[in-house]
Amino acid sequence: MATIGVLIETEDGNVKDTNFGVLTAARGQGDGTIVALMMDGSAEEAKGSLEKYGATKVVQVSVDGADLDASPDLKARALAAAIENFNLDVLLGLASAQGRDLFARLAASMDLPLASDCVALDLAAKTVKKSHFSGKTFATVKMSGSVMLCAVRPNAVEAQEAPAEAAVESFAAAVQDPGLVRVVDVKKETIDNVDLTEAAVIVTGGRPIASADNYKILDECARLLGGATGASRAAVDAGFAPHPMQVGQTGKTVSPRLYIGCGLSGSVQHFAGMKTSKVIVAINTDKDAPIFEKCDYGIIGDLFEVVPVLTEVLKEKL
Repeated sequence: MATIGVLIETEDGNVKDTNFGVLTAARGQGDGTIVALMMDGSAEEAKGSLEKYGATKVVQVSVDGADLDASPDLKARALAAAIENFNLDVLLGLASAQGRDLFARLAASMDLPLASDCVALDLAAKTVKKSHFSGKTFATVKMSGSVMLCAVRPNAVEAQEAPAEAAVESFAAAVQDPGLVRVVDVKKETIDNVDLTEAAVIVTGGRPIASADNYKILDECARLLGGATGASRAAVDAGFAPHPMQVGQTGKTVSPRLYIGCGLSGSVQHFAGMKTSKVIVAINTDKDAPIFEKCDYGIIGDLFEVVPVLTEVLKEKL
């Protein structure tokens, strides 16, 4: 029986909802032991939410006297020590900005292959499914390392509850900081928006949105749906939206349950960042726009007319 670790990400002390999909992927056929690894000191508080999705052990990983957030290399070494201590066969995590950085350092330090941005996994066969060639196709990749390291695209796996009883324990890794990199400050661009990679619903505007103020139309609709507002590269390049809102090959890769594209042509570069959305709705005045060949539902119309009507209907229904 495999022992599968899941690195849990938190934000402001709270477990990110997208971790639950990774826990679901970790359960596979239900015959493994699931060890949730936490590195921010909140293992006890997170126990209830993690065991609801199948975690059988919640481990607080630390290094005595060290601030793991200040040294990404030390954090990777501590994680490597936890893999060895708990005899993990697999380690999964989120393919977020933080997850991609940490898993790359971990793979390098342990001399192991890494599969990042996975959209599906078969842990028994040690295979993963990944997007290739700017999202034009998917490949199934066989992992050959002694430990299977995989970063999973947020929301790619639908979270399903499987209640378990989890024990909480601490693990202090006996490792040294190589001192190669030290984080002295983190500056985040403040956006009044749900993180796109975490959002279950995304309403995105393209260049026809015409101004930053016009995003308010999309914001209202997105908030009613409990979602976030995105932007195409063309809209970002035109100065209508900041880069953290950009969806696509040079922006963020997302997998929401519902993706509403407003005034998007459907370029290959944009589609690469949202093609794994569960349901895609397109709104465009051009009936020949390529996005209509890629969506589940299409509305031929002006976004400035269609979105306000949708918003009013949502206000009545919600």
